[in-house]
Order: sequence, then structure tokens, then C-alpha cells
Amino acid sequence: MANAPATMENPWPVAELGHKLHDYIERLGTVWIEGEITQWGVSGRNVYGKLKDVSADATVSFTIWQSVRQKIPADLKQGDRVVALVKVNFWVKGGTLTVQVLQMKHVGLGDLLERLERLRAQLTSEGLFDPARKKRLPFLPDCVGLVTGKDSDAEKDVLRNAQLRWPAVEFRVRHAAVQGERTVADVVAAIAELDADPEVDVIIVARGGGDFQNLLGFSDEAVVRAAAACTTPLVSAIGHEADRPLLDDVADLRASTPTDAAKRVVPDVAEQQLIIQQARARITGRMTTLITHEIGRLEQLRSRPALASHTWIIDQRAEELTRYVARGAELVDRKLEREQNRVSELAASVRALSPQRTLDRGYAIAQTSDGRVARSTDDAPHGTSLTLTLADGAIAATSEGPAER
Repeated sequence: MANAPATMENPWPVAELGHKLHDYIERLGTVWIEGEITQWGVSGRNVYGKLKDVSADATVSFTIWQSVRQKIPADLKQGDRVVALVKVNFWVKGGTLTVQVLQMKHVGLGDLLERLERLRAQLTSEGLFDPARKKRLPFLPDCVGLVTGKDSDAEKDVLRNAQLRWPAVEFRVRHAAVQGERTVADVVAAIAELDADPEVDVIIVARGGGDFQNLLGFSDEAVVRAAAACTTPLVSAIGHEADRPLLDDVADLRASTPTDAAKRVVPDVAEQQLIIQQARARITGRMTTLITHEIGRLEQLRSRPALASHTWIIDQRAEELTRYVARGAELVDRKLEREQNRVSELAASVRALSPQRTLDRGYAIAQTSDGRVARSTDDAPHGTSLTLTLADGAIAATSEGPAER
């Protein structure tokens, strides 16, 4: 019945479940695992401790028997990062799982560097370290986000140097573990919180110097990806020169120390005032030179005869106007004289052709009673009444017919 499927009507005994777990785990055999020693205690020449995953929240208890302890490095201690060959056992009677260590050694620096380079190559291929994606820092941030250890020298250095350079700068400080098992989770959460704050203009992740292993948290993939996803400009100030963590490569700016980060992020008020004074002095000098040059040009222009006296234009135009008026009057007089002469000539011509002149010479004009001018004897036969127009008047007459010559 124990091999039958467990149901509510036919449940397994607890021992059956324990034996099945024991058998399954036994088939696992031995495996190599990696982690950080978070507990190390010696009891009766045996070692009892705990091993924690370096990037996830997972822990297992382990036991190192005296016979194995003699074969492993004697300097192993809490906080060390190790790899171990283990065999997992399930104790049916107590219902507990134990990990028996068969071999254990430090994770070599070469191994860590090799893994770090593999991760660096992977992230580089994804473009996370591309200079083109790096954001420019604001010239004068109103509010600076700071991720650092609580009461750390890095925090004091950043705050003190930034406020010395620009007293009005404000900070949003988020404390995080900067080494150990909580580093990754704390730093990722702090970056995300400050990035979501609309008042934060730039974020500084700062830590004082330390050895390579203490800085491994800042090369963790989760931290690097959190920094890459950050929309706010981010500065890495881990405080060391050698063995740069991957955070330095993905950050928008890498500062060599927390003090350097404060100087790179916040401008020096005294230096900016000096720059302004120098700029104002240069502008004043340029403007003075320009104005002096233009004054000289104006003086040259004013010294020319055309601008020496302001009345010359009026005087010149007045003379021209006088000449034009005199010339106009002369031309009008000549025109009038010519026309008067012409009128006299025409009048003389008219007078010469006038019938009155003919009458004045003794001639007369004979007109019949109907007003027609008698031009021949036929127009005034005998008895015709005529009007004779003389030089000084008219007289009535009667035609006697043609006269003998």
C-alpha cells in the first residue's frame, strides 16, 4: 500500500514520505556548490556552519567532519567565498536536511576575475557600456541622490565637499550595505527609489576603498542592470583605482573617490564666480575697445567737410534755389517778351488784312437791303437800295445802274 499514490483515503505514513525524500536526495550524489560562509562554528573538532548564495536569498546548513577538516584550508572563516563538494543527506528521523562537506576551498582570485570578464563581455555585447548611451550630468543639480553606507566616511566626504563647493545643494541620502550579502539588494533598491524621485537630478553611488572581494557586489549583474536602466544620470564613486567594478563601466561618469564625485557633480561657487568675473572683464574690455573704435570712426566722419558744419546743406540748397528762381524769372521774361513780339506781329498782320484799313484808304462796302455785299453791277441794278459802309459810318444810297467810264 505504501507504493500506491497517496490520497485522502489512503495517505502515506510520514516515514514513507521521509524515505522517499531520502532516496531521491541520495540519487543526487555529490555536487559542487559556491557561496559565502555566513556562519562558522567548531564543536568537538567538527565544523557546523551555513553557506549563503552570493546573489540570491538562499542558505543551506553544512557540516564538516573532523576527517575532512584536516584536508581543507585552515584559514577558512566566516565571510569567505568558497566552493565546496558536498553530499546532501536527509535525516528521516528528525526530518532535517544536512549538507556534508567533502571538499572546500577558497574561490580563487583568478576564478572570480574570469567570471567577471565573462560577465563584462556579455554586458558589452548588449551595449550597456556603449559611450553613446551615457547621459550628461546637469551643470548645477538642485538635488543630488546619494547611495552609500550609513555613517560612512564616503557619505561624509561627499556631503562635506559638495556643500563646501555649493552650499545650496540638497541631498537625498539612501543608506545601503556596501559589502556583504545585503549589498546587491540594498543598492538596487536605493538606485530604483532615487531614480523614481522627480526632484533628484543626479545619483552618486559611493563607497570607500576596499579589497577586491569586498567590492564584488558592485560588479553584480543586478546592480549593473539597475544602473543601466536608471534614467537619472548616475556617478560611480567606489573609491579605488585598481580592479574597477562593472558599475564604473555602466555609470554615466566614473569618479575615482567619493570626494572626486562631489567635485565632479557640484560646481565650485567660488570658481564659478571667478569665471563670471573674468567673463565680465573680457566683455567689458571688448565693449570698451569696440566703443572706442566706433567713437574714433564718428570723429573721423564728423571731421569731414560734409559734416563739419550743420548749415552747409541749407546754405548750398538756398544758393541753388536762388539761382533756379533767377533763372526761372529770366526765362519767363524772355518767354513773355517773345510772345509779346509775336502778338504784335500777329496784330499788325490782322490790322493789315482788316476791312477797316481798306475803308480808311477811301473805299466803301455796298450792301443790298438783305445784307449781301454787292460785288458786281449786276448785284445792284437801277433802283436798288444800298447801304454804303464808309470808314467812319454808313450811308443809304440808291443805285442808278452801271455808270459810264
